[in-house]
Amino acid sequence: MRARPPPAAAAAAACRAPLRLLRTGLAAAMSAARPLKSVDYEVFGRVQGVCFRMYTEDEAKKIGVVGWVKNTSKGTVTGQVQGPEDKVNSMMSWLSKVGSPSSRIDRTNFSNEKTISKVEYSNFSIRY
Repeated sequence: MRARPPPAAAAAAACRAPLRLLRTGLAAAMSAARPLKSVDYEVFGRVQGVCFRMYTEDEAKKIGVVGWVKNTSKGTVTGQVQGPEDKVNSMMSWLSKVGSPSSRIDRTNFSNEKTISKVEYSNFSIRY
């Protein structure tokens, strides 16, 4: 005897569940019970002309944080990272020690480090 398929309404609801998760996005997923953190950063060294912003965006998405990154007129890279505290700490470490393959990080300054109740961004982006 074969099992009966679920009723159409249940099947439709099951199919929509992943879509609901996609629509709410990373920002909603971060609003869970974990403490959220926000920090501004500025990276000094050879960080322009070496794909630093692209690698930063890729790493942030891989780690699961939101925020932004951009070049400055001073030859540095600046931005903001938000997300669960442990993930923001991982990104801070990456910004201090790793960077893009061709970059040279002399130092990274972090400022405005604070606990937040919700993230302000829906993703991580490069600003111009």
